[in-house]
Amino acid sequence: MENLGILTALFFLFSSSTSLHPSSQTNLQNHCLDDQRSALLQLQHHLYYAPNFTFSSKLELWDPNTQCCSWKGVTCDALGHVIGIDLSYQNLSGSFYSIFNLHHLQRLNLAGNNFNTTLFQYGFGKLPNLTHLDLSASCFHDQIPVGISYLTRLVSLNLSYQDDCYWRNDQSSASLKLEKPNFKTLIKKMRSLRELYLDGVNISSQSSEWCETTSLSLPKLSVLSMSNCDLNGHFPAEFFLLPKMQRIDISDNSRLMGQLPEFPINNTLEPNFNSISGSIPPSIANLSNLVELDLSGNHFNGLIPPFHRSGVPNLAYLDLSRNRLSGSIPSSLFTLSTLQTLSLGYNSFSDYQLKLDMFFQLNNLRFLDLSNMSLLIGSHNKSLTFPQLEGLALRSCNLTEFPEFIKSQNKLTSLHLSNNRIHGLVPNWLWKTTLIWVDLSSNRIDIPNQIAFDDAISSFPMLRWLHLQSCNISTFPAFLKSQESLEDLDLSNNKISGAVPNWVWKKSLQSLNLSNKSLTSLDQFSSNQDSLRAPICNLSQLQSFDASFNKLSGSIPSCLGNINTVSFLYLQQNNFSGSIPDFGGATQLYALKLKDNKLEGKLPRSLANCTMLYAVNLGNNTLHDTFPLWLGKLPGLMVLILRANRFYGPIKHLENNFPKLDVLDIASNIFSGQLSIEFFQATHKLRSHKINGNNLEGQLPRSLANCKKLEVLDLGKNMIHGTFPYWLVKLPLLKVLILRSNRFYGSIKFFEDGNAFPMLHILDLAYNNFSGEKILTLLTCLDLSNNNFHGRILEEVQDLKSLHVLNLSYNGLFGPIPSALGSLTELESLDLSRNSFSGKIPPQLTSLTFLAVLNLSYNQLDGRIPESNQFGTFSNDSYIGNPRLCGVPLTRKCNEVGSKMLPPKEDEDLWIDGLSVWKVVLMGYGCGLVIGFSIGYTVLNEFGNKWIAIFIQNWNQKRRRSK
Repeated sequence: MENLGILTALFFLFSSSTSLHPSSQTNLQNHCLDDQRSALLQLQHHLYYAPNFTFSSKLELWDPNTQCCSWKGVTCDALGHVIGIDLSYQNLSGSFYSIFNLHHLQRLNLAGNNFNTTLFQYGFGKLPNLTHLDLSASCFHDQIPVGISYLTRLVSLNLSYQDDCYWRNDQSSASLKLEKPNFKTLIKKMRSLRELYLDGVNISSQSSEWCETTSLSLPKLSVLSMSNCDLNGHFPAEFFLLPKMQRIDISDNSRLMGQLPEFPINNTLEPNFNSISGSIPPSIANLSNLVELDLSGNHFNGLIPPFHRSGVPNLAYLDLSRNRLSGSIPSSLFTLSTLQTLSLGYNSFSDYQLKLDMFFQLNNLRFLDLSNMSLLIGSHNKSLTFPQLEGLALRSCNLTEFPEFIKSQNKLTSLHLSNNRIHGLVPNWLWKTTLIWVDLSSNRIDIPNQIAFDDAISSFPMLRWLHLQSCNISTFPAFLKSQESLEDLDLSNNKISGAVPNWVWKKSLQSLNLSNKSLTSLDQFSSNQDSLRAPICNLSQLQSFDASFNKLSGSIPSCLGNINTVSFLYLQQNNFSGSIPDFGGATQLYALKLKDNKLEGKLPRSLANCTMLYAVNLGNNTLHDTFPLWLGKLPGLMVLILRANRFYGPIKHLENNFPKLDVLDIASNIFSGQLSIEFFQATHKLRSHKINGNNLEGQLPRSLANCKKLEVLDLGKNMIHGTFPYWLVKLPLLKVLILRSNRFYGSIKFFEDGNAFPMLHILDLAYNNFSGEKILTLLTCLDLSNNNFHGRILEEVQDLKSLHVLNLSYNGLFGPIPSALGSLTELESLDLSRNSFSGKIPPQLTSLTFLAVLNLSYNQLDGRIPESNQFGTFSNDSYIGNPRLCGVPLTRKCNEVGSKMLPPKEDEDLWIDGLSVWKVVLMGYGCGLVIGFSIGYTVLNEFGNKWIAIFIQNWNQKRRRSK
């Protein structure tokens, strides 16, 4: 299908070039008008060649001594007016103001250049005759100007794929957007428009009315391409049936929903979209003109339509992957003799061990993807010949051996067999000389030290892309010595140890992943990794390097800070020591992760030159510096994690800094001084804000109430004082609020308000001086331990249906334990210890079948301990300090009266630091549980504590066992 796409592209390119460039004989007959010639020469003067955004030379496309109508890329009418300009894909930059003096211009194509600017400055309204405008993939960004909406004669408008330009130049991407004017204003007067390409333009601020606007304002539209625009709403089914519509691409819009209609037989539509649900209408199998059908990545369910050669005689490309399709694969599908690409992977088909023989009938097949399907690959008919494939993907197909039919595949360039159960050595015949992309990851395989070749395989393929992560490989494969074209190599999570051989460092490498091993050195022959002669320093094209989770020591190679192509550098969790190298040359650096090492000293100020930086994680080192205010000028920095170092001093003068910061974690340092109003005003866009474990003092500024995006706020273990910050209750997204171990005081009775904290799931107020009789009735995790709450637990506690963790220990609560706690069926951890509860343990608590942690110690409870369900799993520690309790697991029988048992003296520091065994367990449950609800793994695991990930694994195992 790739070849088909290339042919199609060449066809349209030829068509457009023919229309833009009449024969030279015709152009020479047209006399070039002086004003037209002058405008073109001005254009040439203001443009220059700029590959990779770097000035190369002035533009010299045209000879001023010849007629301008004969110049390359210029088309004139019979009167000498310029009506067409095509300067596409010339690596141009500069300005093009003079074009707007060419008022007869009908076609303008500046696609595929490197302008890297906005369109505000240009007066498109001065070109009223323009019918074709193509500014795609030229690094234009920000708002689309209103002047384009004045081009009422437009037939084709292409503003798509600006991010392609940035990727092409290895730059951080930016995009065009539609706000003012909005989508409706842009197109409402373009009633002649037939083709609209806005792929990658941000239209997220629009309502779902854009669908209706398009169908009403553009009656002649035949092509609508708006992929990856962050569209939302419901896409009307009638849109697919517009009489002129031939192609719709609304893919990669995850918030867009809709369903397909029944199609008339003569419909010529080629759809491509995401987030469409329902069944695929059978009538789609009767679109006789259909050549390409891509319905991948949607929510379709039901059966595959009965595609047949008579219904879709020209179908060459069929992609139904990543849906929810079920049933069997219809046998009629194998009659499609024109099919070149077939992708059915990642569905829910009922075929058990689908026979691969069935696909032998598709003689023209070139690309086949059956991932996530259980396959029976053995052929019982030796006379069958499998089609000569160029691409084969059998990921997660439950394979136990390499498919032998690959032996006869002599055109294979792409092979993906990851996530199967293949074991043993990789056979020599698998390495077809035509291979370029190979993924054998997540199999129990190893590579033989020597690979013997025969007549069938005369040499090893020259690979560009090789993934062997999570295999059983114990040494670096020897065949890498000859791989001089390798661009992407992933050997992560294997059993390789020791030093990296120098022949692994290929100059062609762009991405290299050596993480999760036991590597001790990056240089085979030298322990001095800091040397500029280290082999990694030769990787001048390196874009991504991951050597995290190894045993690497010594200094970080200083040359890594001078590779101007590197974007992702991950060296976390090693034993690197010394200072962080200078990054003055790494101008494309996007993400830097050096956490969990032994790095020391100050942060290199050269990081301020890395203007593309998005994420910096330097946590858990011994860095000693003041707060890096100078990083606040980085325009795209969104994640800054400095936790568990030795940063010190006050945090001041943050105003007008960190414009896009989303995550700030400076916990467990030595920052001191007052919490300034400016600090919270400057970080009002944060989602996660962690400053716990410092020496900060003062009161919380009320400006925190303006942080409307805040999801995680951890201020614990400081010296902050004041009453409870009730003005935070309206924060719409706040999910985690931790104020523990500060100097807060007073009542929190306002929690009766049912609108307080609409999204809050974790509240930790422990080790303060709060008081009152009411407790919060909202959360999934509630820790109010070590305060001065007193009174009874109200029966309204039964309304906490979502509660998973309840800790009321170390308070002054009394009275009976309410039987209503038995209604909290999701409860997994309950701590009522060190209060004054009396009476019997309610038998209703035995209905809490998920209860894994119970602590009722040191109260005044009496009577027999319930024995059924979960209560049979708890030890003495759950009940100690209640002398009138009896029964299992206590040794005291119920006809005995025990003597008074006084609580042992606790080490207050141990409790404050949460080091007691039970406290650690509780906190693990308290924060881990929320993962499955609404905070999400990325919020807590990326920004939170390390034990969360461990807890999730253990908790899921307990869940599975209980079921």
